[in-house]
Amino acid sequence: MAYKRSFTAILLSGVQTVLAPREPSASHGLHRQLDHRGQITCDEMFLYLVALVALFLIYRWLKELRTVPNKEDKYVYVTGCDSGFGNQLVRHLDKLGYRVIAGCYTQKGEDELKKNTSDKLTTLHLDVTDTASVTKAVDVIKSLVGNKGLWALVNNAGVSVPAGSTDWLTIEDYRACWLVLPLIKKAKGRVVNVASVFGRISPIGGAYCISKFGVEAFNDSLRINMAPFGVKVCCIEPGFFSTNVTQTDLIGTNMKRVWDRLPQDVKDDYGHDFCNKAVAKMKTSLLCDRDLMKVVHSMEHAISAVYPRKRYSPGYDAKLLWLPLSYMPSCVADWCFKRYNIKLKIESSN
Repeated sequence: MAYKRSFTAILLSGVQTVLAPREPSASHGLHRQLDHRGQITCDEMFLYLVALVALFLIYRWLKELRTVPNKEDKYVYVTGCDSGFGNQLVRHLDKLGYRVIAGCYTQKGEDELKKNTSDKLTTLHLDVTDTASVTKAVDVIKSLVGNKGLWALVNNAGVSVPAGSTDWLTIEDYRACWLVLPLIKKAKGRVVNVASVFGRISPIGGAYCISKFGVEAFNDSLRINMAPFGVKVCCIEPGFFSTNVTQTDLIGTNMKRVWDRLPQDVKDDYGHDFCNKAVAKMKTSLLCDRDLMKVVHSMEHAISAVYPRKRYSPGYDAKLLWLPLSYMPSCVADWCFKRYNIKLKIESSN
């Protein structure tokens, strides 16, 4: 904690320096007279602010370096481990020494994890849409963790719905969280919810974005409600990464399936070739980051850090495009989306 005290002393010293009146020096005599004696200039104020921001960032960086001890005694439960982020995460946590409990939807997913991980990793069948499956998984977890409690839960599982290119999280998905919350409170651990940067802004894929906005709301309320128990709740908001959800062929197939079931009058409004144009444009413009470890490292920090962040936004597109756009006025975001979207037939006729 010594670096905290030293940082506080430096910060207070800087603030006192900014606020304390100073006599003008001889080299700045005329300039000081014009700025009223004893007052600092705008340039100096700017430099002080830059210094304070730099000190804050250094302090936060040092603070976030601290990790929890005794990883080998901590149990981490991860859902959705057959592929993608969940699969990479449990492998990574296993190498770090955690006792990982991996929930897999398929037997193939369980078998592959067992082959490529240590004996400390436990796999179990988990269908987040099946209450009986979730309850059975929780019973296994209780028998494993005993009085130690559960250090972390990573809510990563999603369900692909046939109605569109989304992984829709239903109320059943959160049952896995509710049933293990007593174990997490016992360990004063943390919950890590995987959402998306599209829980901040909704350009396309309405159902997908609706589900992610819901995850964000669930995360915020849970974070506030669990704070008195010493439980930390974090949200991961990735940008576009190369996973099953972003496979362009799968998305295109789902889009065409939805298009084919639309009434003819709706198709006429869009134009008969709208779906083909939309799929073609998506395949040429959807750029996905293939480095899933960017997301995995964010998850790991949320699990391992003594002071985890409340939100993580891995991915350059999330940091440089989607998040800034979400803070802009709605008219700016709407204009950007309109420039990108394919023109509808009904727009051409107006």
